[in-house]
Amino acid sequence: MKMIKLISVVGARPNFIKIAPFLRAVRTHNETASSAAPEIESVLVHTGQHYDDRMSQNFLDSLQIPRVDHSLGIGSGSHAWQVGQTMIEFEKILEQEKPDWVVLVGDVNATCACSITAKKAGVRVAHIEAGLRSFDLGMPEEINRLVTDRLSDLLLTTDEFADANLQREGLAKDKIRRVGNIMIDTLEKERGAASALAIHTVLSENILDSGRGQESKTPSSVQLDNYALFTLHRPSNVDDPKVLNDIMRFVVDEVAQELSVVMPIHPRTRGALESTSLWTELLSCPSFFLLEPIGYREMLRLNMDAAIMMTDSGGLQEECCVLGTPCLTLRENTERPITLLENGGLSLLAGNQIETIQAGYQRLRKLDPAPSRPPLWDGRTAERVVEALLESN
Repeated sequence: MKMIKLISVVGARPNFIKIAPFLRAVRTHNETASSAAPEIESVLVHTGQHYDDRMSQNFLDSLQIPRVDHSLGIGSGSHAWQVGQTMIEFEKILEQEKPDWVVLVGDVNATCACSITAKKAGVRVAHIEAGLRSFDLGMPEEINRLVTDRLSDLLLTTDEFADANLQREGLAKDKIRRVGNIMIDTLEKERGAASALAIHTVLSENILDSGRGQESKTPSSVQLDNYALFTLHRPSNVDDPKVLNDIMRFVVDEVAQELSVVMPIHPRTRGALESTSLWTELLSCPSFFLLEPIGYREMLRLNMDAAIMMTDSGGLQEECCVLGTPCLTLRENTERPITLLENGGLSLLAGNQIETIQAGYQRLRKLDPAPSRPPLWDGRTAERVVEALLESN
């Protein structure tokens, strides 16, 4: 029987959500395909870009991702350092494993680094989520997307906007395959398990144990389906003290006055806030609930019933679209335009200036939302990815 060998790479939490359905689809192919079809040997590499246990291992466990075959242990560092170290270590894996394809997801530093290393080694590259563009070269992710797509032999896209971007850049049409959104595969698989979780239990089990104010808060006081879910992690929002302070002041002074606010806090954001007086205020605010970084199912459960999402996460924009949660996107641009209100989605770009955030929030609060599902966002994207790889082999 003919064998195809793939190396799949994960580096950060969004990668785990995207790679899990692909690995399942590979296993299903091997178990059900006819004897004439090639068997797929799958190798999983974790670069370790997210190295905190709550940020990585919890996701691997909850998404039932099989063992990691190679862990590079890259950890934190500058963009150049992460890319360089990943290339050095990934080259050793390529020499050892000798794969036919390297399968990459998303737009993190590992995606860019491994695409360069694979192509220099003469290994074909498939990019899941190809063609996403913010048109903002100030975003490190945009550089990663551009480099990876230029080097990829198979460009697996989510929607017509991504297709058009790639064609406009002159990439060959025969390399482009629209397969849908692989994150929605995970959403659909985990929807039932997430629904079974009690929101108040999720809050009580994950509330940040600071010892300085949150112990007096009662998660059961959070009104079901009448709370705001809030995440913040991008450097453009977190690294400038004034921008961060303005956003947090808006959430505390306005949003938390009418809704409970639930915020699973990213390590970057926590680090920026802990040395400020605002941190003490957040801990003591009775309607503001700071959580540790939480697992995928827990986040999905909170998103399902939130009255509004406020976030700078691209993946959460997509999930809000399918779940029917109005999404105030705290960014000036998005690489996922299909999620925007004007394109049939539920996301509204608000940037990080307080006036536009306030206006966007009020607009979304008046919205009568309903789920919106773009074509091929049907939970079967991973199957189409496997088909595309087999046909391109």
